Amino acid sequence: MRNMRFIEIFLAYRDPKTGEILAECYGTYANPGIPASRDSAPQALVQGLDMKAIQKHYGVLSASLNGPKLSTATWWEIDAGTVRQFGGLKAPHTAQLNLGKAANINAVDPYVTKTIARKSAINWAKGTIVMLLDDPSGNTWIMKGYELGLKPQRTYEQFMAAGPSVFKKLPPGWRARMVTLQQDNLEVPAGGVASILSDEFFNVYDRTGPGMSNSKP
Repeated sequence: MRNMRFIEIFLAYRDPKTGEILAECYGTYANPGIPASRDSAPQALVQGLDMKAIQKHYGVLSASLNGPKLSTATWWEIDAGTVRQFGGLKAPHTAQLNLGKAANINAVDPYVTKTIARKSAINWAKGTIVMLLDDPSGNTWIMKGYELGLKPQRTYEQFMAAGPSVFKKLPPGWRARMVTLQQDNLEVPAGGVASILSDEFFNVYDRTGPGMSNSKP
């Protein structure tokens, strides 16, 4: 899965019990097989997506696009559910994200923890160079998806070459660092609920350590 390009589409609705906004996640990475090109979301098809039409078609509060992104993990294993059609792309259901009060994925504040329910395992192999964020509470977060977007500003290689200095909006007490993993970081979220967040560039990170992964880099 490393360097595989993908998108996620989130279909959001309000939970009548809590008033919170939940979003069903559909990811192109969960389609059968990995393309030889490692591109599960071709640019032309992604550009052709009409999110307002998708919102209307599925009768949801909002429909939002996450990505295109590149996987920075070595492999993913994830339960795939109902497959839905989005323009010229198909994507299986993979998770349910708690958006809180945000209307869609693009309205989520950076460096704020969210929870996502998914049955999954994700691994970053020993020897992989990864970007990490450390928060003031002692948590370490590992980058899982690098944001390309529809109009990429820089490549993943350029981002990593810039290193921690690329971050300009880290909250007080946060720091970024790059490490070469000394062992596999195998993530299997306890209870099927993962803790995630995004940075100022809309790259996505997963928490490491107890309850999430076998190590804390």
